[in-house]
Amino acid sequence: MRQTSRARASRLKVLALLSLFALPLLVAWAMVTWRVGIPEQRTAHGDLAPDLPALAAWPLEGEHAAGLGGGWVLAFDCGDQCAALADQWWRLHRALGREAPRVSRLRVGGEASALPGEAVAHWTEHPAWHAPDHLWVLDPRGVPVLAYGPEVSARDVLDDLNRLLRMNPEVLRRDEPRLAGR
Repeated sequence: MRQTSRARASRLKVLALLSLFALPLLVAWAMVTWRVGIPEQRTAHGDLAPDLPALAAWPLEGEHAAGLGGGWVLAFDCGDQCAALADQWWRLHRALGREAPRVSRLRVGGEASALPGEAVAHWTEHPAWHAPDHLWVLDPRGVPVLAYGPEVSARDVLDDLNRLLRMNPEVLRRDEPRLAGR
């Protein structure tokens, strides 16, 4: 009689252990199947993964790549609000603080001279996806990641950019010395 109660207790322990591992899987399956408990809010304020070519394929004239540091790029197309948006994106760049060197700005079009830290290029021809007063965030490879219309607030772009920079830490090159304690 003692062995049957021990065997029964062992079986109960195994069943409890299996249910401990199976229960989260069942809950996850139910959440996905019936769309219960899954957040519907957006994380990014812009359009994710816009259907644009990489920066190298953009029909631009001038040596715009020389002015870019090889990091993240804020590229914006000048239109009617060119002066105001150029100033807004300059201020946003400054608001990045210590992360600002990881981001460069590219202004496409406009007649004004370049603001500090800004590269200027002009369209050789207007592509089909040309959108005046729009802003695009490009990753270090030059691939567009986010797109924003002219109505977006600088605060929303700053939030998205800070999140991108935080989620994609800077990779130190081998020739850069590591600073202790920083």
